[in-house]
Amino acid sequence: MFKYYGKYAPYLFILPAAIVLVIFFFIPFFQTFLLSFFDYSHNIYKPEIIGLQNYINLFHSPVFYKVMWNTFVYLIVAVPVLAILPLFLAILINRQIKGVTLYKILIYLPVIVSIVVAAIAFKWLYADQGILNYIVTKLGLAPAGWLTDPNFALYSVIIVTIWKGIGYYMIIYLASLMSVPKELYEACDIDGADFLTKHLTVTIPHIMPTIALVTTISAISAMKVFAEIYVMTKGGPLNSSKTIVYYIYERAFENLDLGFASAMAVVLLVIVMLFSLINILFFERNKYQI
Repeated sequence: MFKYYGKYAPYLFILPAAIVLVIFFFIPFFQTFLLSFFDYSHNIYKPEIIGLQNYINLFHSPVFYKVMWNTFVYLIVAVPVLAILPLFLAILINRQIKGVTLYKILIYLPVIVSIVVAAIAFKWLYADQGILNYIVTKLGLAPAGWLTDPNFALYSVIIVTIWKGIGYYMIIYLASLMSVPKELYEACDIDGADFLTKHLTVTIPHIMPTIALVTTISAISAMKVFAEIYVMTKGGPLNSSKTIVYYIYERAFENLDLGFASAMAVVLLVIVMLFSLINILFFERNKYQI
């Protein structure tokens, strides 16, 4: 049977994944793309065809540029931390030390905590009369509005994302570190290389594809962050913590402006695809050279 279908076997193996991709990605994408050409703001049951007007309104909206800036800030703050700090922790833990399993469990524990639970816990922590302000006042400083001050709100939410993701990316790095030949570390020790030099010359070059993977995953996660913002700030105050995914949700399900929200979703998809393309060109281009 398999000999008869020999030349079609590869296609049969990828067929289930292709069906899932079509159902859960391509069909919703084309539906969203079509919705972006309609105006649902006046009557959700009888939308009007308005062509590219949603895109024109989008790029003339000051709120859109504000949420894009917030999303960009989320990227440049969260992604470097999530790419570097877990690597540092993985290198420290990837050695024969007492209680290493306990350290792994403690660092990974935030990953298995529900993001909603984590956001609620941090919301209590950031409250005006919360633990953080209590510590600040004990140090003789003025309490801050961590979630009510436009200067702090976005960064307070970013901390939750970082806290939640460190353990996950550390485990990815730990798996990658196992592939680095120990002989290279022994050669560095013989040459008298210090801790920093050893990992800059051996570890980093060997796990560069993993670093690229973690950077890409964390960047995409930062661009589509939603639960933390929904639970902690609702995008406020004054849109200071509102990112593009939360804005899409707000326009689609609170304002019922499905056409405008769909236009933003299409723009977001284009941004994510461009970022992925940049990642391939700069980090993995050697894989695709013929």
